[in-house]
Amino acid sequence: MSGEPELPEPEALAAEHALGLLSERERAAAEARMAAEPGFAADVEAWRARLAPLTGEVTPIAPPASLWGRIERGLPANDDGRLTRAVRFWRGASFAGFALAAASLVAAVVVAGRPPVVVVPPAAPAGALLNASLKGETGPPLFVVAYDPDRKALIITSLASPGTDPAHVHELWLIPADKKPRSLGIIAPGTSRRLTMAGPLAPMVSEGASLAVSVEPPGGSTQEGPSGPVAAVGQLSKI
Repeated sequence: MSGEPELPEPEALAAEHALGLLSERERAAAEARMAAEPGFAADVEAWRARLAPLTGEVTPIAPPASLWGRIERGLPANDDGRLTRAVRFWRGASFAGFALAAASLVAAVVVAGRPPVVVVPPAAPAGALLNASLKGETGPPLFVVAYDPDRKALIITSLASPGTDPAHVHELWLIPADKKPRSLGIIAPGTSRRLTMAGPLAPMVSEGASLAVSVEPPGGSTQEGPSGPVAAVGQLSKI
C-alpha cells in the first residue's frame, strides 16, 4: 500500500472537473460550487495548470470506424456501476496513484475481459463550457469565470478580499473580436454573480473572447469603456 496521503474529497472532485470526467449533472454542480466557494474554484484552476503538460505527452491515435459500435455493444443494459468505478477508481487513491491515472486517461482500457482498445476522446461539442482566469500582471488569479453557452449563463467569482478598497468598485467587461469593451456590471469583492448573456451579447461570449475587470468609482465607469485602471484580464477557453 502506498504511503502517500489520500486526496481530500474537494480536491479529488476539483481534479475530476479539471480532467473533464464528470457527467453533465455533476459538471453543473461543480460549476455552481466554483461560484459559491472561491477555494474550490482555485483548486480547479490549480489542477488544470498541473495537468496541462500531460496533454503534450500523448500522441493522438485515430480510432477505427467500428470502435463506438463495439463500445455500445459492450455496455450492459443495466449498468452495475463497474464502468463508472473503472473510470473513477482513482478518486480515493493516493496522490501518486492519482497522477498515474490522469496520465493514463487515453491509454488502453480493459473492460470485462475484452482485449484492450485505444480510446481517443472525441472533439469537444460546440456547446462546451468555457472558463477564464483573470489575472493582473503578476500573481495568482483575482477572478474566475465559467460560461455555459447552452444556458447562456456566465458565473464570475471574485477572489479579492472584501473591504480592502471601499472607495472603488470592480466592473466586469467583455471584449469580443471587435475589441470594443461591453460592460457586464459590477462584481463585489469576495462574491459571485450569475449573468445571463441575452440578445446581441450572447454570440460575443465565445472561445477567444477576453474578459477584464477595471477599478472604477462607485456606480461604475462614466464612459463607454473603462475609466479606471484594468486590474485583471483573461481569455475564455474550452474546459
